[in-house]
Amino acid sequence: MALNMLGMLAVVLFLWAVAWNLPGVRARQGLLLFACYFFYVNWGLGFLSILIASSLLNFAIGSLLRRRPTAGPLWLGVAVNVLLLGFFKYLPPLLHDRASYILMPVGMSFWTFQGLSYLFDIYRDEDIDPSLLEFSLYMAFWPTVFSGPVCRMPEMLPQFREKPSFSATNISAGALLMIQGLFMKFVLAQLLAPGVTAGFDQLKSGWGGADVWLLGIAFGFLLFFDFAGYSLMVIGVARLFGIQVAQNFDRPFLSTTPSKFWTRWHMSLSFWIRDYLFVPLAAARRNAWWPYATFVFSMTLFGLWHAAKWTFILWGLYHGLLLVGHRLGQQAKRRLQITAPPYLGVFLSGAATFLLVSLGWVFFRANELTKALSMLSAVVSPGAYLRFALPRDFYVLTIAIGLTYFVFSATRSLLVSWRTRYTEALSCGAPSAVGPRPKDLTLTTGGVIDFFAVRLWWWFAPAVAILTAFAGLAIYKQSAVITVTPFIYTLF
Repeated sequence: MALNMLGMLAVVLFLWAVAWNLPGVRARQGLLLFACYFFYVNWGLGFLSILIASSLLNFAIGSLLRRRPTAGPLWLGVAVNVLLLGFFKYLPPLLHDRASYILMPVGMSFWTFQGLSYLFDIYRDEDIDPSLLEFSLYMAFWPTVFSGPVCRMPEMLPQFREKPSFSATNISAGALLMIQGLFMKFVLAQLLAPGVTAGFDQLKSGWGGADVWLLGIAFGFLLFFDFAGYSLMVIGVARLFGIQVAQNFDRPFLSTTPSKFWTRWHMSLSFWIRDYLFVPLAAARRNAWWPYATFVFSMTLFGLWHAAKWTFILWGLYHGLLLVGHRLGQQAKRRLQITAPPYLGVFLSGAATFLLVSLGWVFFRANELTKALSMLSAVVSPGAYLRFALPRDFYVLTIAIGLTYFVFSATRSLLVSWRTRYTEALSCGAPSAVGPRPKDLTLTTGGVIDFFAVRLWWWFAPAVAILTAFAGLAIYKQSAVITVTPFIYTLF
């Protein structure tokens, strides 16, 4: 299977390289679409048929909506997409074995969101008028068709119509993104996967309070390394061919509030929920309590999107309540005029956000609601903190990887911040942030900082990769076998 996949991928890349050198726009788009369908049909001709049917339906409804931009055609489009997705995603769990023959096409959740965003954008009078060929290419765009990032037509259509040239900048940027993604998925995520699986699925003796916190933190990092790694690889492949896909993750664990976390985690889908669900709903009524209800409803629906299970629904509800609590806390802080030293306040807020988000992953990962509730009961039981059921090696590994992430992220942020500060100082002729200095010294210092900020992965990533790999192999060589796990978000 792996060899077949590699061979198919090689064919797709070859077809894309040929298409990018064709002079005609239609011919180029046609060959690109053929390559996308060739890539997708590997998972079944039936799946491809459903993707094509969804593309035709959304394009037809979009054409109707363009002629009559009213609520009727829009609701028709929403109903068609929701019913089609619901049939494949939510009907089989409800019918159990009686619907075991119904299989959801790979990536259907993601390209359904793209179809819906196209209809919403037309209703909002966005200036987009794709041909059927262009819209089909948008729905089936092969790097993102499985697990996103969720693209939007206004950003993709101009790129489909251009003829980008292979450039050193695109190849360098794309390759760098792919290397980062490969490292995150096939090194860091694989190191955490065995311990997380054992902790959630196989533990029989009961969890201690610290065990639950560790599993929440470890699974959060595992999901991040797995999904963000996938996203970086996808974005990198598209960039090789001159197509820029929106960023999907932006150092989410450095967020200082729950609101900021959701502007940095799975950004393409988070912004989709914000723009097409939360904002229209929040604007529908003027009651003071309505935005809070909209937070809870939107996030609960977000949880339900993952799967029709109580664990996911409660995960979404939990995050909705976190967002409401953050808003209420901000209001209380302004009303009571509470102040704290800047760095201390940022640290405490960031730590609280990280821990609360990590605790929520227990709902996301637990196989059953009873198991999730049992784990959370250990968190609120003081006596449970005297019991440790997880291996000490797993504690060491999770803490080491977590600290490495925070050190790397903080170092990168600091270097980029310094680079920006020195660039502004040089462009304005102002003294540097550390005081007046001769111009040649400022240029030298700024140049050094600029060099390391731009080329951070040249010197830092290899050291992190080597140290992490050696540490992980040393820990697991006696206790577990590291195997490559499938991408987690392909389940949704």
